[in-house]
This record gives sequence, C-alpha cells and structure tokens, in this order.
Amino acid sequence: MAMNSLQWWSYELVVLLSGILPNPQLETSVMTICFIVASLHYNIPYSFSTALESVSNELDAGHAEAARLAAWVATFLAVIETVIASTTLFSCRSILGYAFGDEKELVDYVKEMTPFLCFTIMADSLANMFSRVARGVGRQRLAAYVNLGAFYLCGIPMACVLAFVFQWRGKGLWIGLATASLLQSSMLIMITFFTDWEKQARNTRKRIFEGRSQLSTIE
Repeated sequence: MAMNSLQWWSYELVVLLSGILPNPQLETSVMTICFIVASLHYNIPYSFSTALESVSNELDAGHAEAARLAAWVATFLAVIETVIASTTLFSCRSILGYAFGDEKELVDYVKEMTPFLCFTIMADSLANMFSRVARGVGRQRLAAYVNLGAFYLCGIPMACVLAFVFQWRGKGLWIGLATASLLQSSMLIMITFFTDWEKQARNTRKRIFEGRSQLSTIE
C-alpha cells in the first residue's frame, strides 16, 4: 500500500500545485492530460509486472535462478514495449493535444510537455517492474523508503523550485516528477542487481517453515 500510494499521491499533489500557477486553467488542464496519458500507459507495464508474481513462487520453491530469470525477462519485455510506446507518443506530439481540446494554446503546451512525458513513462515502467520484484523478494519496506525519498525528499521539492522560483510553471512541476521517477527506478534497479537470489530463496523457505511451525503449535 505504501509503495503504490506514495508514488501516486505525488502525481495528484503536482496536479493540485499546478492550480496555483499563473493561468491555472491551462496549467491544470495540461498536467491532468499528462497524468491521464501516463495512467493509461501504466496498465501495460503493470500487466507485465503481474507475471512477476512468479518471483515469489519460485523463491518459495527454492528456485533462485528461475526467480532471477523471471525478473529480468519480464523487465526486458517491458523495456521494449516502453520504447515503442514512447517513440509513438513523441512522434504524435503535435496532434496529441487535439484528443483533449482544439485550443491552439492547449495543443502547443501539450506538444511542449510530451518529451518529458515520454521520459516519465519510461522511468515509471522500469520502477513498476522492479517494485514488483522488490515485493516478490520480500523487500516491500525498502521499496517504500525508496519511493518516499525519491518523490518527497527530491522530486516534489525540485518541482516546486523549478515551477515557482525559476518560473518554469507546469514544465518545472513535471520535470520534478520525471527526476523522481528516474531516481526511483535507478535505486530499485540497484536493489535488484545486488540481490542475492540464493539467500532470498533460503530466507523465503525459512519463513515458510517457521509459519507452518507456529500454525502447528497453535493447533
């Protein structure tokens, strides 16, 4: 719950912050459009990450190598899909805004924001995959701390500085989010890269046996 909520609350907070910028109607509209597009795409890597439930299953069975392989194969597929989606979105940046309105100011602003949106989509996809890996190996608490630090100690403060101090408006808000997503995915990749899969398999099996032992004692 903390892993997912900390991340998605930050997006909602940025949309709220856009409401106190100059020309709040335009700023809020564009930020909401970016949020909707990112949310729509999020379902695709989320589907890939669902397959990573096999990580915990393989660890339960003591198959450390199979768990590692499942994590990296699913991530590889997600990366390919994200590159295709981001390239397509970037290529359509001039007409993307027309899906939400026909005002030239809105369309031009969405076009300006699309490169940052594409970058965020790529970072979010990787973060989604490796968050599921962290959950599979029982490191949910560590992943929650990563999200807390990336978004609330780095991303949101940076977004506020860029938007209100440097007057980058909505672009500054979204750059802060993109930076947080990049930091989040980088730290989660490092956690996965340095995971001792054999050790995690042993720890998982140990927890299972301890749980069964406690259940037998209660019975």
